[in-house]
Amino acid sequence: MCAICGCGGGDHAHSHGLSDRSHALASPPYASSDHSHAPSIEFGAGLAAVHIPGWSPQRTIRIERAILSKNDALAEINRLRLRAADVFALNFVSSPGSGKTSLLVRTITDVLSRRPIAVIEGDQQTSLDADRIRRAGAPAVQLNTGNGCHLDAHMVAQSLDELSPIPGSLLFIENVGNLVCPAAFDLGEAHKVVVLSVTEGEDKPLKYPNMFAAADLMLLNKTDLLPHVEFDMQACVEAARRVNPAIDILPVSARTGAGLSAFYDWIEARRLSYATAPPGIEPLNRRISR
Repeated sequence: MCAICGCGGGDHAHSHGLSDRSHALASPPYASSDHSHAPSIEFGAGLAAVHIPGWSPQRTIRIERAILSKNDALAEINRLRLRAADVFALNFVSSPGSGKTSLLVRTITDVLSRRPIAVIEGDQQTSLDADRIRRAGAPAVQLNTGNGCHLDAHMVAQSLDELSPIPGSLLFIENVGNLVCPAAFDLGEAHKVVVLSVTEGEDKPLKYPNMFAAADLMLLNKTDLLPHVEFDMQACVEAARRVNPAIDILPVSARTGAGLSAFYDWIEARRLSYATAPPGIEPLNRRISR
């Protein structure tokens, strides 16, 4: 089983390029049939550099680097390819049910008349989300990962071959719903955008710090439900900025459209900045997170 994402065996589409022996090294050293004591077992600092004293992460980190180095090389090829085609890619990440697909459908409806949009949809099974995107008017490729819990750079490269985005377009990558593994896998995108629903609780940035450390923008979605849920907006903002002081935060509602004009302005401003940046210059958050 993989130390990074828990995938392995079966028909899982991506390859980490490690031998079975390397995967075996990632097996927990504390496995035991004695469950009379159940302490919290910590593996130390992750991408967000949040460290709680506990088990040494040395062995896990060694395997993680071998896994990610191959993916990062492919991601850089994707990034150069997208730059050359003048395609601005955003990687949307979140837990399941945050409203990513609804947000993309609303964005396509509002923006498509001004700028071409193509979408890569990631799910473990079905083409339901890609079907919704196509009905909204944008071309979409569905990536079903089977047992996999995230997209990787190789999958995105194959999707680009299929989509062939129009120069000057936006490429939206909707990752598999998961607040853990997608944080570690660069796809060649310009920015990660983490979507957090107000129904999920304001503590998510502290519980899943790697994801919020890797993102450049947090969209607080479903704000139309705020009168009906217990959600402390200020506490959530403070939690996100504790993990990532540079993160931009926008409250939005895919249902009502509230706040989306600010999101569209954010996209356009970052697109212009990305297009004029020298090749090889990555967004600050991605460089910090490695």
